Amino acid sequence: MGNRLPIIGVILAIILFVAYQSAYVVNAREQAIVVRFGEIQDVRKQPGLYFKLPIVDTVQLIDKRVLRFDLNDIRVQVSGGKFYEVDAFVLYKVTDPTRFRQTVSADLVTAESRIRTRLNSALRTVYGLRGFEAALSDERTSMMREVRDQLRPEAETLGVQIDDVRIRRTDLTQEVSQQTYERMKAERLAEAELIRARGNEAGQRIRAIADRQVVEIVSGAQRDAEITRGEGDGERNRIFAEAFTQDPGFFEFYRSMNAYVESLASSGTTMVLSPTSEFFRFFTDAGGEVPATGQNGQPAADAAPASAPAAPAAPAAAPAN
Repeated sequence: MGNRLPIIGVILAIILFVAYQSAYVVNAREQAIVVRFGEIQDVRKQPGLYFKLPIVDTVQLIDKRVLRFDLNDIRVQVSGGKFYEVDAFVLYKVTDPTRFRQTVSADLVTAESRIRTRLNSALRTVYGLRGFEAALSDERTSMMREVRDQLRPEAETLGVQIDDVRIRRTDLTQEVSQQTYERMKAERLAEAELIRARGNEAGQRIRAIADRQVVEIVSGAQRDAEITRGEGDGERNRIFAEAFTQDPGFFEFYRSMNAYVESLASSGTTMVLSPTSEFFRFFTDAGGEVPATGQNGQPAADAAPASAPAAPAAPAAAPAN
């Protein structure tokens, strides 16, 4: 019995080894290809525990998730002849493990290399039919669809399905960046000058309308003022005329007093007039009579004594009238 235990242990080890070599597990993120002497024997896409021939069969696991690879700094030429740098990425997944094994030996690096070459060509083709502005407009979506559709036939031959292609960046190259900047600057300056000219035109038109309205308003105001002034002057003259007809003597005296005030208001006023001038008749006679004069405009000798006391009496005589 003691000699059988090592043999039993060896047999159990062999059984466990064979069981281990015969079983394999496929999880939800993978799919498996069973290969025997280089030939595909089975393909497992559903997760679970499976069995194969030990030692003879080998299992190759392939990721069935959506994968991504990026393509950076691709130099493309647009329809205008200028060059731009483009960054893009591709979303893909392996849908046909058998074909994927037959074409690229189930190697993702080799598959991505072939897809990358085709992507480079598709980007150049799509950009070559359009200008730079297309990648910055709503046409960008249709461009990405075109690139995706051009990639799909090549990918299907590899057992790969292209889910989506996205353009991440479209930028100017260094040599055309300054030229494009200068052109855009000139366009913006021209647009600014146009807007400024339109603004000046609108400003002049508004100022002309305002000036005309000012002239019309001022003219209307001056006309109304002249009419009012004329009516006031007429009313004043009417009142003066009524006052003059009531007492012509007092009115003449009042007008003379106002003339004295206006003429002699300044302290530095110097007037050279004859004492017998008509201007001073109310200083010599309250009645306004001019005294008699002799030769050379001098008062007569017999009239001098009479006129002398009349001058101070004029203020007292004025109220009597």
